[in-house]
Amino acid sequence: MTESEQKVIDGRVWEEFCDALKEAGKIIQSEKAPKDAFNQAEGYRYLTRLLRGGLESFLEHRDSAFPQLRCGCHETIKLGADNPDNRYESAPIDPRYDYRITGSRGTVDYLGFGTVINKYASGGTMETTGYLDARQMDIDENGTVELIISQKEHPGNWLPMGPETNSINVRQTFQDRVSEKPAELKIERIGVEQDRPDPLTADKLERSLQGAIAFVKGSTQLFENWSESFLPTNNRLPPADQAFCQAIGGDPNIFYFHSAWSLADDEVLVIEAPEIPECQTWNFQLDNWWMESLDYRHHTIHVNKHTAHYEPDGSVRVVVSHTNPGVPNWIETAGHNMGTMCWRWIGAEEHPELNTRVMKLSELKEICL
Repeated sequence: MTESEQKVIDGRVWEEFCDALKEAGKIIQSEKAPKDAFNQAEGYRYLTRLLRGGLESFLEHRDSAFPQLRCGCHETIKLGADNPDNRYESAPIDPRYDYRITGSRGTVDYLGFGTVINKYASGGTMETTGYLDARQMDIDENGTVELIISQKEHPGNWLPMGPETNSINVRQTFQDRVSEKPAELKIERIGVEQDRPDPLTADKLERSLQGAIAFVKGSTQLFENWSESFLPTNNRLPPADQAFCQAIGGDPNIFYFHSAWSLADDEVLVIEAPEIPECQTWNFQLDNWWMESLDYRHHTIHVNKHTAHYEPDGSVRVVVSHTNPGVPNWIETAGHNMGTMCWRWIGAEEHPELNTRVMKLSELKEICL
Protein backbone atom coordinates (compact mmCIF):
# COMPACT_ATOMS: atom_id res chain seq x y z
CA MET A 1 0.00 0.00 0.00
CA THR A 2 1.33 3.44 -0.94
CA GLU A 3 1.43 6.31 1.55
CA SER A 4 -1.31 8.12 -0.41
CA GLU A 5 -3.55 5.06 -0.24
CA GLN A 6 -3.03 4.79 3.51
CA LYS A 7 -3.80 8.51 3.97
CA VAL A 8 -7.02 8.12 2.00
CA ILE A 9 -8.10 5.08 4.00
CA ASP A 10 -7.42 6.63 7.41
CA GLY A 11 -8.77 10.08 6.45
CA ARG A 12 -5.55 12.03 6.81
CA VAL A 13 -5.70 13.25 3.21
CA TRP A 14 -8.91 15.13 4.02
CA GLU A 15 -7.71 16.38 7.40
CA GLU A 16 -4.55 17.81 5.84
CA PHE A 17 -6.62 19.48 3.14
CA CYS A 18 -8.92 21.10 5.72
CA ASP A 19 -5.98 22.24 7.89
CA ALA A 20 -4.27 23.84 4.91
CA LEU A 21 -7.50 25.59 3.91
CA LYS A 22 -7.81 27.01 7.42
CA GLU A 23 -4.25 28.32 7.17
CA ALA A 24 -5.09 30.13 3.91
CA GLY A 25 -7.68 32.19 5.79
CA LYS A 26 -4.93 34.05 7.63
CA ILE A 27 -4.09 35.93 4.43
CA ILE A 28 -7.45 37.72 4.65
CA GLN A 29 -6.23 39.12 7.96
CA SER A 30 -3.04 40.61 6.43
CA GLU A 31 -1.79 43.74 8.18
CA LYS A 32 -2.85 46.28 5.53
CA ALA A 33 -6.03 44.55 4.43
CA PRO A 34 -9.27 46.33 5.43
CA LYS A 35 -10.62 44.95 8.70
CA ASP A 36 -14.27 46.02 8.52
CA ALA A 37 -16.90 43.30 8.32
CA PHE A 38 -17.94 44.11 4.73
CA ASN A 39 -14.49 43.80 3.18
CA GLN A 40 -13.59 40.83 5.35
CA ALA A 41 -16.80 39.06 4.29
CA GLU A 42 -15.84 39.63 0.66
CA GLY A 43 -12.38 38.28 1.46
CA TYR A 44 -13.72 35.00 2.82
CA ARG A 45 -16.15 34.72 -0.08
CA TYR A 46 -13.10 35.25 -2.32
CA LEU A 47 -11.44 32.21 -0.71
CA THR A 48 -14.50 30.07 -1.45
CA ARG A 49 -14.45 31.22 -5.06
CA LEU A 50 -10.77 30.43 -5.46
CA LEU A 51 -11.34 27.04 -3.84
CA ARG A 52 -14.08 26.23 -6.34
CA GLY A 53 -11.78 27.26 -9.16
CA GLY A 54 -8.87 25.33 -7.72
CA LEU A 55 -10.83 22.11 -7.29
CA GLU A 56 -12.23 22.37 -10.82
CA SER A 57 -8.76 22.96 -12.21
CA PHE A 58 -6.70 20.47 -10.20
CA LEU A 59 -9.21 17.71 -9.50
CA GLU A 60 -11.68 17.69 -12.39
CA HIS A 61 -9.73 19.10 -15.35
CA ARG A 62 -6.05 18.30 -14.75
CA ASP A 63 -5.41 15.58 -17.34
CA SER A 64 -3.21 17.08 -20.09
CA ALA A 65 -3.77 13.95 -22.20
CA PHE A 66 -7.51 14.74 -22.33
CA PRO A 67 -7.69 18.54 -22.02
CA GLN A 68 -10.88 20.59 -22.09
CA LEU A 69 -11.16 24.35 -22.47
CA ARG A 70 -13.04 25.58 -19.41
CA CYS A 71 -14.01 29.01 -18.17
CA GLY A 72 -12.39 29.23 -14.75
CA CYS A 73 -12.84 32.96 -14.18
CA HIS A 74 -16.31 34.46 -14.56
CA GLU A 75 -19.13 36.23 -12.71
CA THR A 76 -18.66 34.28 -9.47
CA ILE A 77 -15.00 33.22 -9.65
CA LYS A 78 -12.78 36.29 -9.93
CA LEU A 79 -9.11 37.09 -9.47
CA GLY A 80 -6.39 39.47 -10.56
CA ALA A 81 -8.58 42.34 -11.83
CA ASP A 82 -10.54 39.98 -14.09
CA ASN A 83 -11.84 41.90 -17.09
CA PRO A 84 -15.68 42.07 -17.27
CA ASP A 85 -15.37 42.28 -21.07
CA ASN A 86 -13.51 38.97 -21.23
CA ARG A 87 -14.34 35.32 -21.48
CA TYR A 88 -11.36 33.45 -20.04
CA GLU A 89 -10.73 29.81 -20.93
CA SER A 90 -7.82 27.53 -20.15
CA ALA A 91 -6.71 23.91 -20.38
CA PRO A 92 -3.73 21.89 -19.10
CA ILE A 93 -1.20 20.89 -21.74
CA ASP A 94 2.08 18.98 -21.74
CA PRO A 95 5.02 19.90 -24.02
CA ARG A 96 5.60 16.21 -24.71
CA TYR A 97 2.39 16.23 -26.73
CA ASP A 98 1.01 18.16 -29.69
CA TYR A 99 -2.49 19.67 -29.62
CA ARG A 100 -5.07 21.04 -32.02
CA ILE A 101 -7.69 23.71 -31.36
CA THR A 102 -10.63 23.84 -33.77
CA GLY A 103 -13.89 25.69 -33.90
CA SER A 104 -15.57 28.85 -35.12
CA ARG A 105 -14.13 32.38 -34.84
CA GLY A 106 -17.44 34.04 -34.07
CA THR A 107 -17.56 37.85 -34.16
CA VAL A 108 -16.01 38.66 -30.79
CA ASP A 109 -13.79 41.73 -31.10
CA TYR A 110 -10.55 40.20 -29.79
CA LEU A 111 -9.45 36.56 -29.64
CA GLY A 112 -6.02 35.64 -28.27
CA PHE A 113 -4.25 32.36 -27.49
CA GLY A 114 -1.29 32.04 -25.12
CA THR A 115 0.80 29.13 -23.88
CA VAL A 116 2.06 29.74 -20.35
CA ILE A 117 4.00 28.33 -17.43
CA ASN A 118 1.30 28.69 -14.79
CA LYS A 119 2.83 28.79 -11.30
CA TYR A 120 0.00 30.43 -9.38
CA ALA A 121 0.11 27.39 -7.09
CA SER A 122 3.91 27.44 -6.71
CA GLY A 123 5.36 30.92 -6.78
CA GLY A 124 2.68 33.21 -8.15
CA THR A 125 3.87 33.71 -11.73
CA MET A 126 2.48 32.94 -15.17
CA GLU A 127 5.16 33.27 -17.84
CA THR A 128 4.00 33.42 -21.46
CA THR A 129 5.85 31.00 -23.76
CA GLY A 130 3.91 31.72 -26.96
CA TYR A 131 1.17 34.11 -28.06
CA LEU A 132 -1.03 34.50 -31.12
CA ASP A 133 -4.17 36.52 -31.73
CA ALA A 134 -6.77 36.14 -34.43
CA ARG A 135 -5.39 39.06 -36.46
CA GLN A 136 -2.22 37.02 -37.02
CA MET A 137 -4.06 33.85 -38.05
CA ASP A 138 -5.37 32.46 -41.32
CA ILE A 139 -9.11 32.02 -40.82
CA ASP A 140 -11.35 31.04 -43.74
CA GLU A 141 -14.41 32.97 -44.92
CA ASN A 142 -16.67 30.77 -42.79
CA GLY A 143 -14.75 31.70 -39.65
CA THR A 144 -13.31 28.23 -39.16
CA VAL A 145 -10.36 28.14 -36.76
CA GLU A 146 -7.60 25.53 -36.68
CA LEU A 147 -4.51 26.02 -34.54
CA ILE A 148 -1.63 23.65 -33.75
CA ILE A 149 0.11 23.90 -30.34
CA SER A 150 3.49 22.19 -30.10
CA GLN A 151 7.20 22.68 -29.41
CA LYS A 152 8.11 21.91 -33.01
CA GLU A 153 7.03 24.49 -35.59
CA HIS A 154 4.13 23.55 -37.87
CA PRO A 155 2.88 25.14 -41.10
CA GLY A 156 -0.25 27.26 -40.87
CA ASN A 157 -1.52 28.64 -37.57
CA TRP A 158 1.03 27.54 -34.99
CA LEU A 159 1.38 28.40 -31.30
CA PRO A 160 4.70 27.42 -29.72
CA MET A 161 5.21 25.74 -26.38
CA GLY A 162 8.36 25.77 -24.29
CA PRO A 163 9.83 22.82 -22.40
CA GLU A 164 8.06 23.94 -19.18
CA THR A 165 4.72 25.03 -20.66
CA ASN A 166 1.83 23.57 -18.67
CA SER A 167 -1.29 25.46 -19.76
CA ILE A 168 -2.98 27.32 -22.59
CA ASN A 169 -5.08 30.45 -22.02
CA VAL A 170 -7.71 31.76 -24.42
CA ARG A 171 -8.99 35.34 -24.07
CA GLN A 172 -12.10 36.60 -25.80
CA THR A 173 -12.66 40.33 -25.35
CA PHE A 174 -16.09 41.73 -26.20
CA GLN A 175 -17.05 45.28 -27.04
CA ASP A 176 -20.75 44.43 -26.93
CA ARG A 177 -21.70 41.05 -25.46
CA VAL A 178 -25.30 41.43 -26.64
CA SER A 179 -24.52 41.59 -30.35
CA GLU A 180 -21.15 39.85 -30.66
CA LYS A 181 -20.96 36.09 -31.09
CA PRO A 182 -18.30 34.31 -29.00
CA ALA A 183 -15.80 31.92 -30.49
CA GLU A 184 -16.70 28.27 -29.94
CA LEU A 185 -13.55 26.19 -29.58
CA LYS A 186 -12.37 22.76 -28.49
CA ILE A 187 -8.90 21.33 -27.85
CA GLU A 188 -7.64 17.80 -28.44
CA ARG A 189 -4.33 16.00 -28.16
CA ILE A 190 -2.99 14.86 -31.51
CA GLY A 191 -2.17 11.17 -31.87
CA VAL A 192 -4.29 9.84 -29.00
CA GLU A 193 -3.88 6.11 -28.50
CA GLN A 194 -5.85 5.82 -25.27
CA ASP A 195 -9.48 6.81 -25.79
CA ARG A 196 -10.39 7.68 -22.18
CA PRO A 197 -8.65 8.88 -19.01
CA ASP A 198 -7.45 6.52 -16.29
CA PRO A 199 -9.60 6.20 -13.15
CA LEU A 200 -8.90 8.31 -10.08
CA THR A 201 -6.17 7.02 -7.77
CA ALA A 202 -5.29 7.90 -4.19
CA ASP A 203 -2.11 9.59 -5.39
CA LYS A 204 -4.02 11.71 -7.91
CA LEU A 205 -6.53 12.71 -5.25
CA GLU A 206 -3.82 13.78 -2.80
CA ARG A 207 -1.89 15.75 -5.42
CA SER A 208 -5.09 17.40 -6.66
CA LEU A 209 -6.17 18.52 -3.19
CA GLN A 210 -2.67 19.83 -2.49
CA GLY A 211 -2.67 21.68 -5.81
CA ALA A 212 -6.04 23.28 -5.16
CA ILE A 213 -4.94 24.55 -1.75
CA ALA A 214 -1.63 25.82 -3.15
CA PHE A 215 -3.61 27.71 -5.81
CA VAL A 216 -5.87 29.29 -3.18
CA LYS A 217 -2.96 30.35 -0.96
CA GLY A 218 -0.69 31.44 -3.80
CA SER A 219 -3.33 33.48 -5.63
CA THR A 220 -4.67 35.11 -2.47
CA GLN A 221 -1.22 36.14 -1.28
CA LEU A 222 -0.12 37.34 -4.73
CA PHE A 223 -3.02 39.74 -5.18
CA GLU A 224 -3.14 40.78 -1.52
CA ASN A 225 0.49 41.89 -1.87
CA TRP A 226 -0.29 43.67 -5.12
CA SER A 227 -3.22 45.56 -3.59
CA GLU A 228 -1.00 46.73 -0.76
CA SER A 229 1.54 48.01 -3.28
CA PHE A 230 -1.12 50.32 -4.78
CA LEU A 231 -1.72 52.26 -1.55
CA PRO A 232 0.98 54.92 -2.19
CA THR A 233 -0.87 55.96 -5.39
CA ASN A 234 -4.38 55.86 -3.92
CA ASN A 235 -6.89 57.69 -6.16
CA ARG A 236 -4.28 58.11 -8.88
CA LEU A 237 -3.93 55.78 -11.84
CA PRO A 238 -0.28 55.55 -12.95
CA PRO A 239 1.12 52.99 -15.39
CA ALA A 240 1.64 49.63 -13.75
CA ASP A 241 4.91 47.73 -13.79
CA GLN A 242 4.38 46.17 -17.21
CA ALA A 243 7.08 43.52 -16.71
CA PHE A 244 5.35 42.38 -13.52
CA CYS A 245 1.95 42.35 -15.26
CA GLN A 246 3.38 40.05 -17.92
CA ALA A 247 5.08 37.87 -15.32
CA ILE A 248 1.73 37.08 -13.69
CA GLY A 249 -0.14 36.33 -16.90
CA GLY A 250 -0.99 39.67 -18.51
CA ASP A 251 -1.84 39.82 -22.20
CA PRO A 252 1.24 40.91 -24.22
CA ASN A 253 -1.03 43.19 -26.28
CA ILE A 254 -2.21 45.15 -23.23
CA PHE A 255 -0.70 48.16 -21.44
CA TYR A 256 -2.01 48.28 -17.86
CA PHE A 257 -2.72 51.00 -15.29
CA HIS A 258 -3.45 49.81 -11.74
CA SER A 259 -4.02 51.51 -8.40
CA ALA A 260 -6.16 51.73 -5.27
CA TRP A 261 -9.14 54.01 -4.66
CA SER A 262 -11.11 55.21 -1.64
CA LEU A 263 -14.01 57.65 -1.43
CA ALA A 264 -16.07 59.17 1.34
CA ASP A 265 -19.83 59.02 0.94
CA ASP A 266 -19.97 62.53 -0.56
CA GLU A 267 -16.91 62.19 -2.81
CA VAL A 268 -16.40 61.16 -6.44
CA LEU A 269 -13.31 60.16 -8.39
CA VAL A 270 -12.97 61.76 -11.83
CA ILE A 271 -10.68 60.01 -14.31
CA GLU A 272 -9.85 61.83 -17.53
CA ALA A 273 -8.22 60.40 -20.63
CA PRO A 274 -7.31 63.53 -22.64
CA GLU A 275 -6.13 61.41 -25.54
CA ILE A 276 -7.47 58.08 -26.76
CA PRO A 277 -4.80 56.31 -28.84
CA GLU A 278 -5.41 54.23 -31.92
CA CYS A 279 -6.13 50.83 -30.41
CA GLN A 280 -8.20 47.73 -30.82
CA THR A 281 -10.08 48.63 -27.65
CA TRP A 282 -9.67 50.07 -24.15
CA ASN A 283 -11.54 49.74 -20.89
CA PHE A 284 -11.70 50.81 -17.25
CA GLN A 285 -13.05 48.77 -14.34
CA LEU A 286 -13.56 49.07 -10.61
CA ASP A 287 -12.44 46.24 -8.30
CA ASN A 288 -12.63 45.46 -4.60
CA TRP A 289 -9.60 45.19 -2.31
CA TRP A 290 -9.10 41.54 -3.29
CA MET A 291 -8.76 42.59 -6.96
CA GLU A 292 -12.07 41.03 -7.93
CA SER A 293 -14.09 43.00 -10.47
CA LEU A 294 -17.21 44.35 -8.78
CA ASP A 295 -20.56 42.73 -9.57
CA TYR A 296 -21.02 43.61 -13.24
CA ARG A 297 -24.16 41.46 -13.46
CA HIS A 298 -26.16 44.04 -11.51
CA HIS A 299 -24.05 47.22 -11.56
CA THR A 300 -22.25 49.32 -14.17
CA ILE A 301 -18.71 48.94 -12.89
CA HIS A 302 -16.79 49.25 -16.17
CA VAL A 303 -16.73 51.10 -19.47
CA ASN A 304 -15.02 50.37 -22.78
CA LYS A 305 -14.33 51.83 -26.21
CA HIS A 306 -17.77 50.85 -27.46
CA THR A 307 -19.92 51.83 -24.46
CA ALA A 308 -18.17 55.08 -23.52
CA HIS A 309 -19.49 58.60 -24.07
CA TYR A 310 -16.85 60.81 -25.72
CA GLU A 311 -16.38 64.54 -25.29
CA PRO A 312 -16.47 66.74 -28.45
CA ASP A 313 -12.66 66.79 -28.54
CA GLY A 314 -12.49 62.96 -28.44
CA SER A 315 -11.43 62.71 -24.82
CA VAL A 316 -13.16 60.60 -22.18
CA ARG A 317 -14.21 61.46 -18.63
CA VAL A 318 -15.14 58.62 -16.26
CA VAL A 319 -16.82 59.35 -12.92
CA VAL A 320 -16.70 56.90 -10.00
CA SER A 321 -19.50 57.71 -7.59
CA HIS A 322 -21.58 56.01 -4.92
CA THR A 323 -24.81 57.44 -6.36
CA ASN A 324 -25.87 58.43 -9.84
CA PRO A 325 -24.28 61.84 -10.51
CA GLY A 326 -26.35 62.42 -13.64
CA VAL A 327 -23.32 62.51 -15.96
CA PRO A 328 -22.08 60.11 -18.67
CA ASN A 329 -19.69 57.23 -17.92
CA TRP A 330 -20.84 56.74 -14.32
CA ILE A 331 -19.05 53.83 -12.64
CA GLU A 332 -20.91 52.45 -9.64
CA THR A 333 -19.09 51.61 -6.43
CA ALA A 334 -21.69 48.89 -5.68
CA GLY A 335 -21.63 49.48 -1.93
CA HIS A 336 -17.85 49.83 -1.63
CA ASN A 337 -15.92 52.76 -0.18
CA MET A 338 -12.50 51.50 -1.27
CA GLY A 339 -10.81 48.97 -3.48
CA THR A 340 -8.57 48.73 -6.54
CA MET A 341 -9.00 49.72 -10.20
CA CYS A 342 -7.58 49.05 -13.65
CA TRP A 343 -7.39 50.81 -17.03
CA ARG A 344 -6.20 49.00 -20.17
CA TRP A 345 -5.02 50.16 -23.58
CA ILE A 346 -5.40 47.05 -25.78
CA GLY A 347 -3.46 46.81 -29.03
CA ALA A 348 -2.14 50.38 -28.80
CA GLU A 349 1.26 51.62 -29.96
CA GLU A 350 1.06 54.63 -27.62
CA HIS A 351 -0.07 54.62 -24.00
CA PRO A 352 -1.21 58.11 -22.91
CA GLU A 353 -1.36 58.68 -19.18
CA LEU A 354 -4.52 59.46 -17.23
CA ASN A 355 -5.54 62.36 -15.00
CA THR A 356 -7.45 61.79 -11.77
CA ARG A 357 -8.93 63.98 -9.06
CA VAL A 358 -11.23 63.54 -6.08
CA MET A 359 -13.95 66.10 -5.48
CA LYS A 360 -17.24 66.51 -3.70
CA LEU A 361 -20.27 65.21 -5.51
CA SER A 362 -21.76 68.71 -5.24
CA GLU A 363 -18.80 70.14 -7.19
CA LEU A 364 -19.06 67.71 -10.09
CA LYS A 365 -21.51 69.74 -12.17
CA GLU A 366 -19.00 72.59 -12.39
CA ILE A 367 -16.68 70.52 -14.61
CA CYS A 368 -19.40 68.68 -16.51
CA LEU A 369 -21.34 71.70 -17.82
